[in-house]
Amino acid sequence: MATTQEKATPRDAASAESSALLRKAGEPVRNWTGSASDLDSDPIRTRASVPTLIRPMESLPAPSTNTAATKGIPVMLRAQSSHPLEPLSAAEISVAVATVRAAGATPEVRDSMRFVEVALVEPDKRVVALADAYFFPPFQPSLLPRTKGGPMIPSKLPPRQARLVVYNKKSNETSIWIVELSEVHAATRGGHHRGKVISSEVVPDVQPPMDAVEYAECEAVVKNFPPFREAMKKRGIEDMDLVMVDPWCTGYHSGADAPSRRLAKPLIFCRTESDCPLENGYARPVEGIRVLVDMQNMVVLEFEDRKLVPLPPADPLRNYTPGETRGGVDRSDVKPLQIIQPEGPSFRVNGHFVEWQKWNFRIGFTSKEGLVIYSVAYIDGSRGRRPVAHRLSFVEMVVPYGDPNDPHYRKNAFDAGEDGLGKNAHSLKKGCDCLGYIKYFDANFTNFTGGVETIENCVCLHEEDHGILWKHQDWRTGLAEDGHIEAEVKLTGILSLGALQPGETRKYGTTIAPGLYAPVHQHFFVARMDMAVDSKPGETFNQVVEVNVKVDEPGKNNVHNNAFYAEEKLLKSELQAMRDCNPLSARHWIVRNTRNVNRTGQLTGYKLVPGSNCLPLAGSEAKFLRRAAFLKHNLWVTSYARDEMYPGGEFPNQNPRIGEGLATWVQKNRSLEEADIVLWYVFGVTHIPRLEDWPVMPVERIGFTLMPHGFFNCSPAVDVPPSTCELDLKDNGMAAKPIQSGLLAKL
Repeated sequence: MATTQEKATPRDAASAESSALLRKAGEPVRNWTGSASDLDSDPIRTRASVPTLIRPMESLPAPSTNTAATKGIPVMLRAQSSHPLEPLSAAEISVAVATVRAAGATPEVRDSMRFVEVALVEPDKRVVALADAYFFPPFQPSLLPRTKGGPMIPSKLPPRQARLVVYNKKSNETSIWIVELSEVHAATRGGHHRGKVISSEVVPDVQPPMDAVEYAECEAVVKNFPPFREAMKKRGIEDMDLVMVDPWCTGYHSGADAPSRRLAKPLIFCRTESDCPLENGYARPVEGIRVLVDMQNMVVLEFEDRKLVPLPPADPLRNYTPGETRGGVDRSDVKPLQIIQPEGPSFRVNGHFVEWQKWNFRIGFTSKEGLVIYSVAYIDGSRGRRPVAHRLSFVEMVVPYGDPNDPHYRKNAFDAGEDGLGKNAHSLKKGCDCLGYIKYFDANFTNFTGGVETIENCVCLHEEDHGILWKHQDWRTGLAEDGHIEAEVKLTGILSLGALQPGETRKYGTTIAPGLYAPVHQHFFVARMDMAVDSKPGETFNQVVEVNVKVDEPGKNNVHNNAFYAEEKLLKSELQAMRDCNPLSARHWIVRNTRNVNRTGQLTGYKLVPGSNCLPLAGSEAKFLRRAAFLKHNLWVTSYARDEMYPGGEFPNQNPRIGEGLATWVQKNRSLEEADIVLWYVFGVTHIPRLEDWPVMPVERIGFTLMPHGFFNCSPAVDVPPSTCELDLKDNGMAAKPIQSGLLAKL
């Protein structure tokens, strides 16, 4: 693993790209004298209009042992300790929480604060480019557009900021706070120093995601509710330690679900043996009981024992724990498979910055999205650093069920917006899917009371032989070449079940054991891809074309009746760019740079090739589609806007507003002919449960491919190494949240 000093040494390609932008020795340097806010909004400025928070650099420092010189210009090696996209440290989260809590008007307000999320305020793309160009290795000045008179270099970057979502348990209000941090604050672990509150606002008519603390409190409240205990007694259960109460968000079905109250409708399950804590209690759903809980005050608002459905009998195959118990035997006929790399990995890591062959990118993590990949780029010889994408992540996961019976009709979990994909990631110390040489990354986030929790080994990075990328064998020479790029989601987990009356069957699911059935359902994922194909920050030179294969009409140009061709159509506006997959026409989409061509004169681009996919199997008036209108199309394209991050809006929990998010944003119908393009790809799978899916569903794979289209001048076997980013989700719909065995960043 290379050290920071080693990695800071400019390589030939970096030197070539640097010389075009850096001033010649002896020429003046243009100072950046704008404020921090100016830097975020328009960093390419020649004069200051407001008092500065970024002090102008009077002159560049003389070369020294802690600088790296390039073409006569010294570049500070460690001008700032944290990159603008570096995930918040545990210390920074603590300072942000303490700052907001101290700003509470009264002790009562401070005591009522619950901290739902503390996230990094990601700065303007041009600030990121500035940091990568001059402040952090490997120093890539070609990221900034050319300017007359040479580049403008500030003495320091804007202070880092944190964004906090705070729920007030006393007033039932949700507020958003922006806190400015500094290096002094971030280094302080004793909590005596504070950040600076930049802004705070109450967001009306919303409910933030639920928290694990609330889940535990809700379970205790329900178990201690006398009518509930009586109902369980009627079912032969008096030991409350056997009972499992899983709170689900209510969604929004009518005005009774309005966000003026913080509500949950739990699902009930029951184990059979108190001496078996690892027993799969989800094999015994308790039907017929309806509970509504006020999560703000932790009281049962409504309770009804509607009908008595016998508990399913204990299924000997209900458990999925290893060992020769409950009718199962561990397999012993599989030999060990070991992946070794005696010379170490080919990638290099500096903090969260990753270099691998000619690729580089940054790894991030949020409590809502989980894994985030920033600044994906390719170092292309004399052409320097060629951006592909600014930010890639999964921003939502929705699981609607197809059974109209209670309680299944209201199972439509928004796993990111109602709970948090990142918060439910598991430490890979408990079992890792990575192979060979592994680099782990920890993740920090706040808990409900404002403490900091760290998931150790949350993300793993490794190299993998992922099959061939490109293959051709010449029968004359006998030569062959190999190499593959794809993005994949793996689905596994346990089924969300229902109980049946003796002799009953339901067409909306599969009977998997006596008295037990699994309803049909779908899983949808939304990938947000903030593209930047050959585009520098601030440039709006990308567009999207749709490609469909057409069969040529019979005639003089098609006398053999075998002709077909690819037809391209430019998606000119956001409303025109609401598109669906069509495997019959081999439909795919290409993001192109309108100003950059390859050696054949074609525009450079990257294309999105769908894998298997589906659309919601529900009527247009289905209640869950009020909040998930983005599921109605497989592809959406928008012009980048900083506050457009989540397809169903930031707060889908109990959201009464129809079509909030993507469906509303595209009504602006912004031009896409030359724009800063964001792709929203919605892909899913329809799950018709099988007997083989019980008790644990085998892994099912879905995904898509994002691959170069005229981007490279050479053979992909030469220019494009295998590169796969994989998000491994284990969906436990029982708990209305994903249970992840970790998020895998695979090269």
